[in-house]
Amino acid sequence: MTHSVHNHSITIKRSIDEVYAIAERDGFALLDIAIDEDRLKKTLDDDRCGAFVCFEGRVRNHNNASSVERLTYYGYEDLAINQGRAIILEAKQRFEITHAIAIHRIGALEIGDVAVWVGVVSAHRYPAFDACRWILDTIKADIPVWKQEYYEDEPSKWLSNNG
Repeated sequence: MTHSVHNHSITIKRSIDEVYAIAERDGFALLDIAIDEDRLKKTLDDDRCGAFVCFEGRVRNHNNASSVERLTYYGYEDLAINQGRAIILEAKQRFEITHAIAIHRIGALEIGDVAVWVGVVSAHRYPAFDACRWILDTIKADIPVWKQEYYEDEPSKWLSNNG
């Protein structure tokens, strides 16, 4: 049974077009394939906005003193979407931004893969920068996504999304 639970937490149940529609409408989604950054940037095009700030979090080849070979992200899709929607809504209230979108990958990722993407647009640069960082930090702290890192010379470890 555990294996079945894990399999459901590394794949999404929605179509790719549904995922991007949810991200555009609500500001957050999970995705189990490579993130299409160009598609997300086009979604954020807005003539009222002079600032576009983006963050791409990539899988790196180390964590502290350990050499990382790859990792797997696991996520609870429905809860993640609900919490992500609340994060984007709060960001819009806290900062003077027009819109924000964030997508987090789940499933098996290799070194260099984009694991999380955040884009923010606003009339001016400071709110966009501030909101982008706040959104990323809040996603890492609050979204139900966990990772399992695989290493060259030691057993894999389960880590929080901040680990």
